Amino acid sequence: MSLTPSRRRVTNRNLCFWVPQGFSLGFRFRTAQVFSRWPRFWVPQGFSLGPHTLTRNGALAPGVCLPRPETQSTQAKATRQTLLGPTPAAIPSEATPALRRHPEAQPKDPRIPSSGEPRATPTTIYAYTAWHSLAWLVFANAIGVLLAAMLLFPNLNTLLDTWTYGRWMPVHLNVELYGWSSLPLLAFLFKVYAVERQPAAQWARPILWIWSTALAVGSLTWITGHSSGKLFLDWTGYSRVLFPLAIFAVWLLLTYALLRSRKFHAGKLIGLALLLAVPILLYISASPTLYPPINPDTGGPTGASQLESTLVVIAILLLLPFGLTRRKPTRFPAITLSWAIFLAESLLCLGLGRSDVSHHRPTQYISLASLLLWIPLIPAYFAAFHWHPNTRSWRIAFLCWWAVLVPTGWALFLPGILDHFKFTDGLVGHSLLAMAGFVTSLLIFTLVQLLADDGWIFTAPWSFYLWNLSVLAYILLMFLAGWHEGTQPSFTMTPGPERNLLYSLRLLTGILMFIASADWLLAASRLLREPQPSHPLTPEAAQ
Repeated sequence: MSLTPSRRRVTNRNLCFWVPQGFSLGFRFRTAQVFSRWPRFWVPQGFSLGPHTLTRNGALAPGVCLPRPETQSTQAKATRQTLLGPTPAAIPSEATPALRRHPEAQPKDPRIPSSGEPRATPTTIYAYTAWHSLAWLVFANAIGVLLAAMLLFPNLNTLLDTWTYGRWMPVHLNVELYGWSSLPLLAFLFKVYAVERQPAAQWARPILWIWSTALAVGSLTWITGHSSGKLFLDWTGYSRVLFPLAIFAVWLLLTYALLRSRKFHAGKLIGLALLLAVPILLYISASPTLYPPINPDTGGPTGASQLESTLVVIAILLLLPFGLTRRKPTRFPAITLSWAIFLAESLLCLGLGRSDVSHHRPTQYISLASLLLWIPLIPAYFAAFHWHPNTRSWRIAFLCWWAVLVPTGWALFLPGILDHFKFTDGLVGHSLLAMAGFVTSLLIFTLVQLLADDGWIFTAPWSFYLWNLSVLAYILLMFLAGWHEGTQPSFTMTPGPERNLLYSLRLLTGILMFIASADWLLAASRLLREPQPSHPLTPEAAQ
């Protein structure tokens, strides 16, 4: 028999044959699915060549090739269903491991509409968010290296003219907070409000660029010397308007996605109401005439304000799993117990009030000690949920940093200890423990959970250990420098062998952290260049 030009290749575990379109050939110990431009056929063990149909028990019966499914009548489709049984789509993938799919038989990709223009998928939405986040992290780390070099080599301040240490510091701090630390939370909101569903997904990338553009304008404002003078609230001029507008754009996207989904849960509505208040409060708080209560002994936050801000972080930790995964069937009431303690501590915080008060008052440091309960509670709480295997290392990392952050934060507020470490590098080290240690590990853990299999961009062991060990070394160096500075205030001001050694090692750890973050950014860039997601869309995401 001669072969027609429209031939196809049917591959077996042992043999390979070329057969005409519409025919099938099989030598298998299991049934195999053969595709052509005609409907699908199931070929049992043995040899068959020629047009055929299948009876319900799997035996071959002579017949003719059926026409395309879209040209069949209703009666013909019913007859085919009776003869062939369930369609291949209804057969579990575990039961047919040897299937090979012909290109012409591929189902229509739900990511590509009828116009043929590709749209965003869950993987690409989270991948683009991770890329923007990491781009700001690398930029902030580069500035951090520059700042460490300026402290070690003061002549750099002269070479950079007006772009001195004081100009770069607010850029570094705000980019870390509003760039690296905030954008992964946007990915979390995209997940909660199902932004990955069409057609809301196509607006996610423009929103990310609006956010990054507003932050870039703010960075240009700070480097040119325009600032409100308030830590993390340096927004002024055009940036004071643009960044709240970027947050409002995120709110519009989430509202649109919620309206499209028509799933008006109370929690999502409350979340939208709270998010709508954020740009308004940010604009008001950036005013240089508005200041929070302070500790008159240190000029820093009071115990009540520290408890308040920490409870906000704990609230995020408690809400995070519900937007990322599902609960485990466990008898231990970790979730109920955690929320009950959170409510009790919130009432305690309200009872303390907001006023200028010293850390020497027992009510301040004793109330702050209530946070120690969360050292075992948070690990137990997160253990009550299912997590992707790729998150394991970063989950352990952020829980370890949390177990160090809470007790050291309370200890540094105690009378005598805070008096020794205030305005020293010791508090700088604790700030890095919070941001580069705990917060960064938590954010990467969140991104890995959202990216699922694509979370490999963060799972390289060398970059994981390089980052965490560098952060640990930086913290120890800063605590050592802070202790010397508390005893001798001129320690960091006057160059000396010990001071220069500590600052040189500090510069080295900053460079290592920059290298680790740059590796993540390069991996995220490779992920964006992939033609398709590395794992298929879920049915919910394809709707």
